[in-house]
Amino acid sequence: MKLKNLSLFVLIAIAFTACKPKDSFNIDGTFQNPGTEKKVYLYGMEGSQMIAVDSTNLSEKGEFKFIRKTPSVDFFRVSIGNHEFMLIAKNGDDIKLEADLADKTMAYKISGANEVDKLSEVNNLRNNYAKQVEDLQKDFEAKVAQQPTNRAAILEQLKPQYESYTNQLNASIIKFAKDNKGTLASFYAMNTLSPQEYEAELVKFADEIKDEIKGNATVDTFIKQKALLKAVQVGQIAPAFTINSVDGKPVNLSDYKGKYVMVDFWASWCQPCRQENPNVVKVYNQYKNKNFNILGISLDTDKTAWLAAIKADGLSWTHASELKDFNGSTVRKYQVQGIPASFIIAPDGKIVAKNLRGSELEAFLAKTLR
Repeated sequence: MKLKNLSLFVLIAIAFTACKPKDSFNIDGTFQNPGTEKKVYLYGMEGSQMIAVDSTNLSEKGEFKFIRKTPSVDFFRVSIGNHEFMLIAKNGDDIKLEADLADKTMAYKISGANEVDKLSEVNNLRNNYAKQVEDLQKDFEAKVAQQPTNRAAILEQLKPQYESYTNQLNASIIKFAKDNKGTLASFYAMNTLSPQEYEAELVKFADEIKDEIKGNATVDTFIKQKALLKAVQVGQIAPAFTINSVDGKPVNLSDYKGKYVMVDFWASWCQPCRQENPNVVKVYNQYKNKNFNILGISLDTDKTAWLAAIKADGLSWTHASELKDFNGSTVRKYQVQGIPASFIIAPDGKIVAKNLRGSELEAFLAKTLR
């Protein structure tokens, strides 16, 4: 009889466990060394933006808890002070979040559901990279302390190691996304890559997940944006356009048919653009008589500043602008999200290179315009 009663209690306990509400998810967190920060916020997706959806106070032990419902698996972010912790959740998840707010690498541990466990893999990759870079920075500072006059040379010496760490991280991110395709964790991972340097990979990834991740507004927006970028990838015919030059005369892309032309998007207020201009002047003078030309398209809104920058930087090729910042029709047609941005178009009208700068631009032209 006692055994039967015991079995009954066990069955009741199991039944209560099995009937645990699945219409919400829990986040149980602990923050060490929070300092004066006591308020914790939970952000959720609304459209393609994150907004605060809940808040709470840390306990004396640095603990906090959120209970939230979500229509489907989605991105959330826990924030405290300047610290932000990304996570992925769906109803029924019991998520654990731990972090030391004194950790400069902003590493954190997260567990409790398949998607957040996958997200932990991405965070571990990034945390290991951050540790490598931190050690490299310490090495740099120690060497500079011993040889303060050789700072530039030491920086140049350590630069290949930094680039190696970055390349390893990015290769690992791409592999992770490939191995976990169809998950929000893979989407999160790919979006940690530089959108300019890895544009082709991101466009391909968007194409691959369009039928695998559906109903998430953030992913839907990403897929739409990358679909537009497909039209201006290397190998595509460059979109036609007409734009007014500095003297108000129309300039057509077709005017350059039969030549190599670099369409260079820039602005007077863009410091990286101005820093690159001496190199652009150099290659223009070197190759302008070898079937090469440049068309500068400015994102300026102030015509006076635009013209002054052309004169100051000695930019002697044709210039045009709609004076509408990133809202000009030509800028939008070429999906320019940041500047400097450039497209090299071959005599047959196809895009053959994008966003080449410095020595890369020189090497490409030397190889192409023999």
